[in-house]
Amino acid sequence: MRVVDESSPSFQVIYPYALALNGERGLLLSAEGEVESLNRQQLVTRSRTSHMIVCHSRSIAQKLRVEGVHAFDILELFAFVFPARFVVPTIKGLAQALALPPPQSLMDECTVLWHVRDYLLSQLSEMEQNEKASATDLALAMQAGGWPWAQDVLQHLGAIRNEKQPSHQRALAVWNRLPEWQEIEPERGNPATISATDVRQKLGAMVSTLWSKEPRPQQTDYATGLLAAFLPQQNDPQLVLAEAGTGVGKTLGYLAPSSFWSQESNQPVWISTYTRNLQRQIEEESRRLKSLRTVVRKGRENYLCLLNFEDAVRASFGMPATLITLGLLARWLEKTKDGDLRGGDLPGWMLEIVGRNRLFSLTDRPGECIHSACPHYKKCFIERSIRSARHADVVIANHALVLNAAASGGIDEKFPPTRFIFDEGHHLFHAADSAFGCDLSGVSTSALRRWLVGGDGRSKGRVRGLFKRGEPLLSNDQEGLDLMRLIAEQAALLFPTEGWNLRLSNGLPQGETEHLLYEISAMVYRNDPDSESGYSLECTMDNPHEALVAIAGTFVKNLRELRVNVQALIRLLQQKVDEYDCENENKARMESLIRTLTSFILANLDAWQEMVFRLCHSDVDSNHQPNFSSVTWLGVERSEGKMLDVCMFKRVLDPTKPMMDALSQQAQGIIVTSATLTDPVDDPDQAWQPALRESGACHLSRPAFRLKVPSPFDYNTQTRVLVVSEIKTHEIQKLAEAYEKLFLAAGGGALGLFTAIERLKRVHQLIQPRLVENGLSLHAQHVDAMDPHTLIDIFKADGNACLLGTDAVRDGVDVPGRALRLIVFDKIPWPRMDILMRARKEIFGGKLYVERMARQRLRQGFGRLVRRGDDRGVFVLLSPLPSLLASAFPGVTVQKVTLDEACLITQNFLHHDDS
Repeated sequence: MRVVDESSPSFQVIYPYALALNGERGLLLSAEGEVESLNRQQLVTRSRTSHMIVCHSRSIAQKLRVEGVHAFDILELFAFVFPARFVVPTIKGLAQALALPPPQSLMDECTVLWHVRDYLLSQLSEMEQNEKASATDLALAMQAGGWPWAQDVLQHLGAIRNEKQPSHQRALAVWNRLPEWQEIEPERGNPATISATDVRQKLGAMVSTLWSKEPRPQQTDYATGLLAAFLPQQNDPQLVLAEAGTGVGKTLGYLAPSSFWSQESNQPVWISTYTRNLQRQIEEESRRLKSLRTVVRKGRENYLCLLNFEDAVRASFGMPATLITLGLLARWLEKTKDGDLRGGDLPGWMLEIVGRNRLFSLTDRPGECIHSACPHYKKCFIERSIRSARHADVVIANHALVLNAAASGGIDEKFPPTRFIFDEGHHLFHAADSAFGCDLSGVSTSALRRWLVGGDGRSKGRVRGLFKRGEPLLSNDQEGLDLMRLIAEQAALLFPTEGWNLRLSNGLPQGETEHLLYEISAMVYRNDPDSESGYSLECTMDNPHEALVAIAGTFVKNLRELRVNVQALIRLLQQKVDEYDCENENKARMESLIRTLTSFILANLDAWQEMVFRLCHSDVDSNHQPNFSSVTWLGVERSEGKMLDVCMFKRVLDPTKPMMDALSQQAQGIIVTSATLTDPVDDPDQAWQPALRESGACHLSRPAFRLKVPSPFDYNTQTRVLVVSEIKTHEIQKLAEAYEKLFLAAGGGALGLFTAIERLKRVHQLIQPRLVENGLSLHAQHVDAMDPHTLIDIFKADGNACLLGTDAVRDGVDVPGRALRLIVFDKIPWPRMDILMRARKEIFGGKLYVERMARQRLRQGFGRLVRRGDDRGVFVLLSPLPSLLASAFPGVTVQKVTLDEACLITQNFLHHDDS
């Protein structure tokens, strides 16, 4: 047993209150049963003097409109007792997770907080001895950081007095307690032959395992229709475009042929998604199939870096306040399966409780990883996931990782996968846009400088520049050492150092890149008519002013000189690699360095040189001509009036061309699937044209195989689509009144979607009091101190909540049942007519292209309503609906009604008793 000092101030007995909020009022329940009902101002006063048990302290502080509260956050205690365990971060969510009766009032919520506290503390004594010892050491470290729960936790862990306390550094050294990964090369087999019978049998076994019933006919049709992608191919891969309506059972549908082929071939199938929500859904579904080996792969920036964590532990010696965060993370690290900080088994609310910047500073950042030279290399979560993926049946990734890896030369060069499934395929074009585009900005140039030169100022840390990376490999080659020094010197003079953003904002640029960015920002502010707004700005490169052209010319000249030296270093390293007769560590590290210099450094230098050269010679080209393959423009990224970055953007007008060129290097079969691949028009051939273009199918020599399986749902019976055209979106009071009346008519379970953040905030402010009065909780993206994924979890678990959001919520929500029964759009989600959109509009069909995008967004929103056979839902659009967009609601009669009629229809339809 660990001994604690009960004379410590943090070990004095404190009797806090439990706090539950409802709008502007709150209830306090003391440990002795004393009850107080207080308004917001009284609660603010009390929060400065009294300790309170709360759920989600940051959210409570935001609702009270204060910087912070003296809080015993029950979520922190939950994270300590049950690390890596999901819970909805509300009092109701805690009650559900611990099988307590759901609270029906504020008094119930306060009582639940006390019950949850007692239950969690009681679990500490149930820990095994080794875990109890580790938890005690961590609690002592967190006590030194001022953790309010430390006293209760240590007492329930059985700590006694007067024994010497352990070093906080030793307690937090969790890396010593983690297992090492093993390097076991996979035994790849030959691609298996797969038949429709195999797929049907596999699907039947899966469905029987999960639900003990026969597969649905539509699901069987879908699963067997994907076979073409698993046949052996030569030259171009076989692409299958598969549209599966909601309710078909798409996930199991493609897992059936994937798992059969991968297990027979001993090769993984990569499944890529666009949203974190679907990635988690596929993972949960696949893990329920016990025979399926599943691994989740994400980009390096998602994972906690153990060396960064060790650095933070060492730095905590002089910053005791960080010990609470480090202690909670250490508990999580002892239990996590993958070390994923963004959407893995670290609860999303942990980011909000302890601070996003603190957590994300511990991820693997560009220019930091030292790979096999790291003392934690054999325990690294990133390296573990790479090796686990080679032995998996199914690898669940995301579009960004897959396409960025493809753009950089391929996925897992040592053991490349050959079969890919892109779920949420309607987002593939956008993902390719990011992967095959380029930005010259303060962020991108400073990141490249860090990689070549090393860190500066506060960001110096352990970032190793090119010389420190390459010196061990070229220690006996003076030419190589001189080249690396020269490259670092050139980059140091050319690219921006820490603090560039502040200097640009103050008009005090230093160095050539900062001067270039400053002149770009001046041109943007001068040319964008919305420069007085708080949003991001942009302009074309037409008619650049003289100072910008002059600095651009000098910048291009210096980029060329740097590029020449980088190329020379690559040639020298390649010569060294060619001299090795066999594989060894130095050869592997040289090859890795060559790949990075080529795909990251040289690729950026080439792109930036071309972009700035075009700026110097804008009279030669015009961004308005539709026959150019790319478009380049200037921009200033801002948020609420604050400048975040200055950029020169370049985007390929059709990014699916380089995407397919890259994927074709290793893929033999590709499936692109979604519920909204086709455009609902009368001509079937025309319906597939957008999918053929935006999937990249038009760039392959082999025709794409097309598959369309309709939804089994009866949308005309299960849904209502209402258009209320009397509301003007600029009349915020009337718009808010419409949302309020519709949400009340539905009795909650309502999702309000907006095309502008400011309208969302204003509507939230106006309708919250009335909804609270009627017992409905209201949550909002960009208002609540929570990310969209946490808000969706809360919305889904509540059953009668209301949620306001933008397209991030629309694309990420999957809420079956009555928890989502009403969707309200403030207006038609037309694409924003920015420079890039205007250029694409000219080559992709003009007005028809824009209409199709709006139609697809409406289809995606409408598709959220019905997820199961017994779901019912109402879709309301608060603006006129052009007839050419009505086909976004297939099989449903669109009704044009007044607001009062819409409320009456909503109430009657959603509360209709079929019996």
